[in-house]
Amino acid sequence: MTLRNRLIFVALVPVIALAGLYAFGRTVEVPTLGRDYVIRLSLPVAGESAELPRVLGPQDKSRPLVVIDPGHGGHDPGASAGGLLEKDIVLGLATALRDRLVRDGGVRVALTREEDRFLVLGERFAIARALDADLFLSIHADSSGNIEGVAGASIYTLSDEASSAAAARFADRENSADTINGVTIGEQSDAVSSILFDLSQRRSQRDSAAFARLITREGQGTLRFLSDPLRSASLAVLRAPDVPSVLYEAGFITDEEEARRMSSPEGRAEFAEVLSRAVRIHFARTSVTD
Repeated sequence: MTLRNRLIFVALVPVIALAGLYAFGRTVEVPTLGRDYVIRLSLPVAGESAELPRVLGPQDKSRPLVVIDPGHGGHDPGASAGGLLEKDIVLGLATALRDRLVRDGGVRVALTREEDRFLVLGERFAIARALDADLFLSIHADSSGNIEGVAGASIYTLSDEASSAAAARFADRENSADTINGVTIGEQSDAVSSILFDLSQRRSQRDSAAFARLITREGQGTLRFLSDPLRSASLAVLRAPDVPSVLYEAGFITDEEEARRMSSPEGRAEFAEVLSRAVRIHFARTSVTD
């Protein structure tokens, strides 16, 4: 083999090796990111509109529509403990609530995801806006880390300033769901942020706070709440400026009893009954004031 052919062969070996790894779905270490894997996401083609979820319930579009958002999903499992994953627990809760609302009738309902798939935070509330939703409910399950004896549900509404240091830490953790390999993929423009506290949007925030209070009222005696369940923080998933939106923390996955309740058919049924009742009262109230 001539020297020229040797040089060509040496130059082509890495290319051939990488092509082979790619063909078999393998990846190589990425030193600059400090990872030995690469996460690939399927994104919509530029210019194409994302497929919207199905809407169940009455086909009459004059009926109120609630969009339920099971948090996390796909490569983002959320909190975990005892072999349970937050993304699975909240999907079960969201599905139970959807089915209860459909069964009782009179309310239209859609889930942002009906399976284990990833959505960026902005895409979640964008679905609610695209469907012209009347209410947006994001469902999560919390983690207490190494702190023992912490249990109970809480309800978050949007605020520019967190209601407590714990709420601020929670917002930072949830908002980081849009970060993959250190890259933020769901940032919003300043225009969206500035409109949130505009006078024309205060009604949505007022209705969000009222709905949060309804959940605690209707859940007394059935659901377990923290001593200070009503909280606020700058949560990206709640940034729909014209749709009343709340984030419901169903409980702590790190508490064995609470995790068992959230993942059991009985616990999901109790949750669905309370939240369904709160949703209906909310829509009854807002229809009177419209």
